[in-house]
Amino acid sequence: MAALVEPGIRLLALAEVTEYLGASGQTAIIDAAEVWVRRPAAKRPERNVFVSGENKQNAIKATVVTDADGRLLFCGQAEPGSCADIPQARRSGLVELLAVGPPVQILADVGYQALGAETARRRSRDSGSAASR
Repeated sequence: MAALVEPGIRLLALAEVTEYLGASGQTAIIDAAEVWVRRPAAKRPERNVFVSGENKQNAIKATVVTDADGRLLFCGQAEPGSCADIPQARRSGLVELLAVGPPVQILADVGYQALGAETARRRSRDSGSAASR
């Protein structure tokens, strides 16, 4: 899915989203969207991986990035509901893009708390101060 953010600008990949946010100085919002699904058949070995730890429901989750106005910029691959937010962000490549790409301000819930520590070294190099985290 391509995100149309301005006339003539379509973002097709997460790398394009982080580049756009860094260049424009916009704030992003990240979260994992959870969608409830039917319970898998009883004899499937992976039946329990769909149970979300948060709601104890069968679900799938996807990492979602929006701009401050709530426009969808990126929706990651759906994964079983038992997957935590940080591993999902790592698998989508978001952590690596934030560490090596342009500085991006992101609002996130506590499920992403450790994400700041993983990308703090990049920010401290850019600002010229030592990381105090």
